[in-house]
Amino acid sequence: MKFASVRVVTPDIERLVEFYQRLSGIEAMRLADGFAEMRFEGLTLAISSEHLIRLFNVGAATAAANQSAILEFEVDDVDALFERMKASGTNIVMPTTLMPWGNRSLLLSDPDENLVNLFSRPGR
Repeated sequence: MKFASVRVVTPDIERLVEFYQRLSGIEAMRLADGFAEMRFEGLTLAISSEHLIRLFNVGAATAAANQSAILEFEVDDVDALFERMKASGTNIVMPTTLMPWGNRSLLLSDPDENLVNLFSRPGR
C-alpha cells in the first residue's frame, strides 16, 4: 500500500490554492475544474471543491468542517515563515514556539480554518 495524498475539501478552491501556493512557493497542478494538487516532497496535497464532492461523493465530506486533523510541514526556517505569513494577514493560532521535543513550531489556520503546523528541527 502506498499513501497517495491528503485531500482538503473547500467551498472556495481558488482561495485555498492561493493560500497554499503562498505558503509553500509550490505551483498547484490543476487536473480538472475544481481539483488541484500540490506535490510536496513526500506527499501530495489535493484540494477539491465542495461542488465535486456533491457530484461524485454526496455526503462523504463537508468543506471547512475539520476539527481533528492538522496538516504538518517541515520547513528550513520556521521563524522566517512566521514573519512572512503574519505580514500576509494569515490567522496565527500559535506563534513560533520551542516544543519540549526540540522542534520550533508555528500553528496557523488556512482560510477554511484547517490547522497547519509548520516546524523546523534546529540542529538537523
